[in-house]
Amino acid sequence: MLQLRKLTVSYGPHTVIDGLSTACALRPGTVTALLGPNGSGKSTLLKAIAGLVPVSAGEILFNDADLARAGFAQRASQAVYLPQSLPAAVHLRVFESVLVAANATAIGRATGDSIQAVQALLEKLGIAHLAMRHLDSLSGGQKQLVGLAQALVRQPRLLLLDEPLSALDLNHQFHVIELLRRETRERGLVTLIVLHDLGIALRHTDHCLVLHDKTLMADGSPQDVITPATLATVYGVRARIEACSRGFPQVIVDGPQTAATPA
Repeated sequence: MLQLRKLTVSYGPHTVIDGLSTACALRPGTVTALLGPNGSGKSTLLKAIAGLVPVSAGEILFNDADLARAGFAQRASQAVYLPQSLPAAVHLRVFESVLVAANATAIGRATGDSIQAVQALLEKLGIAHLAMRHLDSLSGGQKQLVGLAQALVRQPRLLLLDEPLSALDLNHQFHVIELLRRETRERGLVTLIVLHDLGIALRHTDHCLVLHDKTLMADGSPQDVITPATLATVYGVRARIEACSRGFPQVIVDGPQTAATPA
């Protein structure tokens, strides 16, 4: 389980996250959406958990270990972070790049099991047909799917994803979020995912953390957290949550919040 206690993260004199604490531990088998406007600290929070930016104060408790003070090897054995913008592609084939990620975790040579695992994962993600393509020839969305394969094949316990749906078309967005839900449950992962699509958060995640003004403004189930009052405060919009014809909740934004209009 993952719990954050009084977490503070700064870049020099600029504090991005100030004393953030989760109300309860995030449990294995659940997908948690990180929500909030641009600049609210969502990416910084993921990087802090992954150990990519230093923590000024507080604790990141994961399965009885404080990741804020863990060494690189201990943290890398537990958590995998997938950034929003992937590094410049090297001249490797897709299959090779995922196999390298698998063997980096296994610390050994390619085996029949790892080769089969890579093939199966590429098929799950719908990119088996790209296996022999070079990374530097792929589109942005295709690269994002390959990055997700590289993350999952390492078999993390804690999966940290920064806008993994942003470069995907509608078909792949639905396919990937459903795959993440399934893999999270089957593997018992704790998955945190930065999202801007509130409809996806409402329908496809188990928990939401809403960041605002350097800290945690709301923490709970999607239905309890994504409300007109929260959207007015955090995003500055007038919005309604209504069920569609099939009964699924959806966010309808009526316009920007103004001083003359109550939340």
